[in-house]
Amino acid sequence: MKQSTNKSISSFRRVSVITVIAVYALILIGGIVRSSGSGMGCPDWPKCFGSVIPPTSVDQLPANYQEIYLNKRLAKNDRFVATLEKLGFSEKANEIANDKSILIEEEFNAVKTWIEYLNRLAGVVIGLLIILTVWKSFSLRKMDKWIPILSVFNLILVLFIGWIGSIVVSTNLLHWMITYHMMLALLLVSLLIYVYHRSGRLIKSKGVKMDVPKRIELILLVGTILMLVQIVLGTQVREQIDIISSSLGDMLRDEWVGRIGLEFLIHRSFSLVLLGIHVLYFFWAFKYTLRRSQVDLWSQVLMILIILEIATGMAMAYFGIPAFLQPIHLLLGSLIIGVQVMLLLEIRENIQFRLNTN
Repeated sequence: MKQSTNKSISSFRRVSVITVIAVYALILIGGIVRSSGSGMGCPDWPKCFGSVIPPTSVDQLPANYQEIYLNKRLAKNDRFVATLEKLGFSEKANEIANDKSILIEEEFNAVKTWIEYLNRLAGVVIGLLIILTVWKSFSLRKMDKWIPILSVFNLILVLFIGWIGSIVVSTNLLHWMITYHMMLALLLVSLLIYVYHRSGRLIKSKGVKMDVPKRIELILLVGTILMLVQIVLGTQVREQIDIISSSLGDMLRDEWVGRIGLEFLIHRSFSLVLLGIHVLYFFWAFKYTLRRSQVDLWSQVLMILIILEIATGMAMAYFGIPAFLQPIHLLLGSLIIGVQVMLLLEIRENIQFRLNTN
């Protein structure tokens, strides 16, 4: 019986890890979509130009395809605006209803269409993996009822994220909707990591627990919150870059940073604050945690990711925001959040163990 139980737990955790990796892969692909300007490669959702497999040439589309898909998007936006008004978000509803940029319909571009299509295929794979985690979680319900409950919630969240993705398309990549979509993806990956960590408690031996001071958890929690703020600031910088690149016809990249203004200065300065906080955290973690423990190893990974994140940010600032670095910078920021969540869970477990044994 015990062997069968351990097998069920291991199977669930294996699928959970694969799902987390897949979500991060999707975040990377989403960054490529954004940096390549492929967000509107498919003007409809969930199909692409009305087909399961998108066209490869404009000759496969009707002559008035732009008008057709614009009208479809506007009809969907009207329903979304009505929903927002019913929910009491009249200001946002009015903003969308009067946003003229939504009326712009891009011309067909086969490369951009297929980049966006691959992004959607990756989303489908993640949906299937989430369904698999739900199925695997049911065998653990007697040991921990919250694992299947949270797994089902993750499935609902994925469906909601997919719907928000359709709104992002229908609103022609409305900036705040993209940010909202990104934050939901980070929430999903954080919950997946939490469920994975929680399932580990079912098989984890007592082992050696560390007497971790509370202040280590607090400084890391502050660092995590500030990292989320930094990601939001980064999306605002990205929005400005989109506006500038569009106005310059995607040329004169060396001038983009100079034209961003205050948003970039805040984002750049904030990175130094984050570095300082995490150096302090790493010093305390190195002082109070056991070498080669989970906390020690994940702390090293965290510092490496933060250094790489700052390095890619500097490279973008000084080398004209290379398109290939943008998705890498986004992925690193997302990985930092995931590692921070894992560390918070590991540290909390050690603190809780200390409190229970005192």
